[in-house]
Amino acid sequence: MDGVVALTGKDVIKINDRLLNDLMDGDVASLVFPNDTVVAKTGKNGNTIFSFKYDGKVCNFTLRVVRGSSDDKFLNNLFNLLNNDPAAFSLMSGEFAKQIGDGSGNITQDIYILSGGIFKKAPEGKENADGETDQAVTVWELIFTNAPRSIG
Repeated sequence: MDGVVALTGKDVIKINDRLLNDLMDGDVASLVFPNDTVVAKTGKNGNTIFSFKYDGKVCNFTLRVVRGSSDDKFLNNLFNLLNNDPAAFSLMSGEFAKQIGDGSGNITQDIYILSGGIFKKAPEGKENADGETDQAVTVWELIFTNAPRSIG
């Protein structure tokens, strides 16, 4: 067989050591780094300065869970702890691990280790009379200050 094969499935998503299972449809988890890691400035004679941006480590982590499920209740309880006493809130940790198979039975783990997490905003809700299924989904948006990736 020519080329490289990547089979994905059985990914793992954890928040505060809790394995999340009540995930919904579509992009059930999305990890995005919204900021650049480095800025470059070139001046006279091609002289260039590269400057590291610390906010390049910050990531947005979005989860789509079944509304009212045990995972939704777990996240809502954490969100309430933040709202009840922001100064006393313990920042969240987590893990987003993709399982990647090579088609020959070998698995590679692509893992983001999340730390310094907090909720970005409250989840939204809606009612829809036309049967839209998203009304039964809770979208949680979190921010983590660090999410190094390892592949092994």
